[in-house]
Amino acid sequence: MGPKKMKWPERLLGYAFPWLEQTLNYSRRITAVFVLAAVLIPATGSASETVVMRFLAGRGSMSPFELANELHFFDGKGIEIKEEGYAAGGPEVLFALASGNLEIGNAAIVSIINSVANGNHFRAVYAGNGIDAKVKSNFYVLNDSSIKSRQDIVGATIAINTLGAHLDYVVREALNQSKLDFGATKLIAVPGPQLEQTLRSKQVDLIAVGSWQASFKGQLLKNGGVRSVFTDTDILGEMTGGMIVLPQEFIDSHPDATREFIEQSVRAADWAAEHPEEARAVFAKLLERRGENSELAKSWPGFGVRPHAVIADHDIDFWINILERDGRIPKGALKPDDLLYRVQ
Repeated sequence: MGPKKMKWPERLLGYAFPWLEQTLNYSRRITAVFVLAAVLIPATGSASETVVMRFLAGRGSMSPFELANELHFFDGKGIEIKEEGYAAGGPEVLFALASGNLEIGNAAIVSIINSVANGNHFRAVYAGNGIDAKVKSNFYVLNDSSIKSRQDIVGATIAINTLGAHLDYVVREALNQSKLDFGATKLIAVPGPQLEQTLRSKQVDLIAVGSWQASFKGQLLKNGGVRSVFTDTDILGEMTGGMIVLPQEFIDSHPDATREFIEQSVRAADWAAEHPEEARAVFAKLLERRGENSELAKSWPGFGVRPHAVIADHDIDFWINILERDGRIPKGALKPDDLLYRVQ
């Protein structure tokens, strides 16, 4: 093969400046070296980038991803968990998630179903909290209350942390099981830290302390003078209560970060089940750093989720059926696959 034929600009310049032709040939060789290096050496830019995942905390509560963060499980994984303040409840979190102000959502299943039914593209990645024989939401009254069972709540005013979420629908289902209309009670939203005061001042007849708010339950029982009338486990049985959701757009844009987020969060949930006392100690430090009462951590019962924070299809089907029954969503419009993220 003969010598490479130069293009006319290079040939003209080579005639005028003989050293330039040598420089051009050298430049080609250097360029080839860099191109070859780029092919053979793995790119490190994407690996060194940190993906920031924002969330809203719940007063007196902790999510598996928060525990994972406290345990430094995300260190070196390219993920930064950033708290953006507090939320009153799941619907507020989902609104912020839909608005693009958060990357992580934590809400009751029923709230997530409503949100997805309204066109939001979220995926549930693991169970955030659940209810079982040990972890449950309690509906409390004062000891001298005439309310002895859930059948007695007709005409009662009940304080819950937020409307349209888990406890709201527990009341609906309790009334349905007793063949009572939902209008038989009045629900008002009261932040967790004010629940006890609201009950003791007799502004309401009952207060609902969510399973995720169990830290408040400990203080309430310590102060005495109250009793539990029924629990959400009495109404629903053992099941997932809330789920951690990510926007579909985030999952598509950050598949590696999504997998790490799930893996390390689930690892933390399993760790908490195996080390309950150590988990409470970590929770106490988290509460103290937030400026909350760290003593509340002593009453924390755990996340109440299945091993590996698994979400069962029937957890979602249960609430879909209730929403269809109440006419909140069209029949057959949603199924678990429309909400769940299936690990690839």
